[in-house]
Amino acid sequence: QLVESGGGLVQSGGSLRLSCAASEVTSDDYMIGWFRQIPGKEREGVACVSISGTYTKYANSVKGRFTVSRGSAKNEVFLQMNSLRPEDTAVYYCGAERRLDKFSCSIDADYYNYWGQGTQVTVSS
Repeated sequence: QLVESGGGLVQSGGSLRLSCAASEVTSDDYMIGWFRQIPGKEREGVACVSISGTYTKYANSVKGRFTVSRGSAKNEVFLQMNSLRPEDTAVYYCGAERRLDKFSCSIDADYYNYWGQGTQVTVSS
């Protein structure tokens, strides 16, 4: 089970920190990805972090503004979002999937089978 938190309403240029708490899926076996979706559009990959925590990947639209990291607690992953823009408004989901390679990850939603319920992020202009 994955549970996201930390969403909310923020002004353009502001920051939010999303958290993903995972039970049943352990950091030893699962890569974690962050995705976002707006009504009528496909789920978009935002960022991911490898099992090792040493490799991260970002969508071009968020590079330099968002940072994904694993927490000191074994099953926590964070998404620090800075310089937020109105176009970042969406429901944000974390996903988890087993991966043999501990040093890579994917932001392709098709690779993921475990999902949280999502948290709404709204950025006002």
